[in-house]
Amino acid sequence: MLGALCLAWTLALGLSHPALKDHGKNLNVTGSWHHLGSHGSPNDTDLVQRCADEGGFDAVTLDETGTMLFFRGDSVWKGFHSPGQPINASWPHLQGPVDAALRIHHPEQPDIHDNVYLFQGKHVWAYAHGQLRGGYPRLIEEEFKGVPGDLDAAVECHPKECAAETVLFFKGRQVFSYDLKAKALKERAWPAVADCSAALRWMERYYCFQGIRFLRFDPVTGDVPPHYPLDARDYFMRCPGRGHGQDVRQNATQWGPYDRCSGQPFQAFSSDDAGRTYAFRGGLYFRLDSHRDGWHAWALSHTWHDLQGEVDAAFSWEDKLYLIQGPQVTIYRSGPGYSRVEGYPRPLQEELGITGVDAAFTCPRSSDLYIIQGKTMRHVDLLQGSQGPAPGPAVAIPHAHVDGALCNADGVHLFHGPSFYRYANVKELQAATGPAAAQDTAAVFFKCPAAGGDGAPHGPPHQG
Repeated sequence: MLGALCLAWTLALGLSHPALKDHGKNLNVTGSWHHLGSHGSPNDTDLVQRCADEGGFDAVTLDETGTMLFFRGDSVWKGFHSPGQPINASWPHLQGPVDAALRIHHPEQPDIHDNVYLFQGKHVWAYAHGQLRGGYPRLIEEEFKGVPGDLDAAVECHPKECAAETVLFFKGRQVFSYDLKAKALKERAWPAVADCSAALRWMERYYCFQGIRFLRFDPVTGDVPPHYPLDARDYFMRCPGRGHGQDVRQNATQWGPYDRCSGQPFQAFSSDDAGRTYAFRGGLYFRLDSHRDGWHAWALSHTWHDLQGEVDAAFSWEDKLYLIQGPQVTIYRSGPGYSRVEGYPRPLQEELGITGVDAAFTCPRSSDLYIIQGKTMRHVDLLQGSQGPAPGPAVAIPHAHVDGALCNADGVHLFHGPSFYRYANVKELQAATGPAAAQDTAAVFFKCPAAGGDGAPHGPPHQG
């Protein structure tokens, strides 16, 4: 988990730290977190091998526990701190090197969902919880019809990030997209994404490694953002003398918004019907439901194009995410990524019949919106006709102020400062004569020690 934190910091923040001075409108953050560099000796043989100027990795993937695996030759490094070990010590049926690796995403087939697939030559090995599945190894062309052998890289693509559950395969300058449900193969013309020696999906981002360098790419269009490629040793591993921005963590003002365990309040939360859960703080957001693979703070514009500043409230309804900023609301449609609905932002008064909001929430698969202002809450029926929603009467709640709100399968959660208050449902909240017991937001939602701060040596920010 510490390694994932460090990687997240490296990949989430901007190329230059001065951008951190403004966590709102001028925040220029382009990735997740950063590591401090290696604490080992430069003469350490393992470090020399991992951080060599030549070679890079043969394959990179996450396993079912969220541990990142780096394959090179006959060795694999598990996470960011463990020494290399022989591949056949963990996968005795397979001798290195590995051509490609991925953690498959296919919830409709629970027997293969989250399996780790290792590719070598014309065959593929499938492992569930570290155990080779029956019937493997198999020919790649039997498992993925039409996909050639001797691959260079492979990576899974999730729904909402791609049009369907797919796997991207790379061989030389060829890129193939394989639909797991339709079992259909298409070749992509992606000149910017070629010659990948390894590929990785991490935290909704897609990376192509080209030797020791890497680039980030859009899994639908193949587009690559500016500033790439970058050196993987500054972002994906601990190497002597490498890493950036080590002064940032020493400044609590700059560091606080990026540290999920800092205790600083979150201004908004949102969870959609697919279970994607976001927490907003300053000009950043965290995704909570993917914590198995680590934690990160991203700039708003990474996921919601052109969105800057702070989010005051957020809620989801019918595959759309509503982001409220001051007196206006912007709606983004969920699909492969998020796309802004034409005509937005619009005034809150026109869209929802309100002029301001402290917090807002909808519950799963419900059109009932609840708006909290001060110590009152109002109901809005999002299914109302062409005249637009008309907020219902204000109902007192047992809180003088709320920073954010979230409704999910566990109930209604109201957030204030470092604490949250849970109610089983809206009726319990409306009937409450006093606030529920206060609980620690960082400890419960972000898996931090209850006292605040995760005790880990965090890294300063950078880009990725």
